[in-house]
Amino acid sequence: MAEITVREALHDALQEEMERDHKVCILGEDISDDAYGGTYSITSGLSKRFGLDRVLDTPIAEAGIVGMAVGGAMGGLRPIAELMTVNFSLLALDQIVNHAAKIYSMFGGQIKVPLVVRTPNGFGSLSATHSQNFDAYFSYVPGLKVVAPGTPYDAKGLLKNAIRDDDPVIFLEHTAVYRERGEVPEGDFLVPFGQAEVKREGRDVTIVAWSRMLAEAHKAADALESEGVSAEIVDLRTLRPLDTATIVSSVEKTTRAVVAGEDWRSCGMTAEIAATIAEGAFDFLDAPVRRVAMAEVPMPYAFNLEAAIIPTAAHIVEAVREVLR
Repeated sequence: MAEITVREALHDALQEEMERDHKVCILGEDISDDAYGGTYSITSGLSKRFGLDRVLDTPIAEAGIVGMAVGGAMGGLRPIAELMTVNFSLLALDQIVNHAAKIYSMFGGQIKVPLVVRTPNGFGSLSATHSQNFDAYFSYVPGLKVVAPGTPYDAKGLLKNAIRDDDPVIFLEHTAVYRERGEVPEGDFLVPFGQAEVKREGRDVTIVAWSRMLAEAHKAADALESEGVSAEIVDLRTLRPLDTATIVSSVEKTTRAVVAGEDWRSCGMTAEIAATIAEGAFDFLDAPVRRVAMAEVPMPYAFNLEAAIIPTAAHIVEAVREVLR
């Protein structure tokens, strides 16, 4: 198996699916090779390979990008709408929430919307309006599927599955995860939605994480091991559908839980998962569930201030120490 980055895994998934199915197309800002090949170079080389009618540069108009993709999906295509950053998805919320997510239901299942919205998520020293995490925004909406990979293997398998899915999928790619490396097998494979994975077995505490926080969870587990603490890591991989069974099963075994996310603490995914654990594994808990989340302030621009409010492995370690006391 080759060791590649998440960026390369996503590119390979797009190329393989475009080769497999002529109905797959991509549209977004500066995604062709005549422009930049995408802000993070995910689509580099695809327009030369498949032509500008399948890799379409659009105006700077997120509502138009997603609206075109919704219409194309209703008409039989399998569009992939690339938004330059998740922050700009706010301009397309009506198309995503009121159209893509609801058309199947409103038309009694007669019309499907096999659409993928790919977008970078999270911080990157780009200040308050360009460094946000909207995991919980989209996970709140019935009719959407929400994906947040943390490894190259999962990124490729989940994206290929998203493209083949008949429902609209929000595919969140954390900017700090693009450079993560890992082994990815050659050939066709899919990672199913709604199946979390135990990335590391442990006995003393369950750490639930996803996206960038998966790597932080592994750092925390390594540090805790030196203290004699065995941490189990559950990677959610998809936020909607959410695999509650794997989360609850792990907590039943370890009897303690820390949920590590990058959303704001109030009303976020960490709160949802903590509630899920309380509902499903309350009788097994030996300590209250602890949450690790972003400080509830707009993201500052300066590196030192940004570093002061983002959750890290050190915060996870401290939360684990608290539940073990």
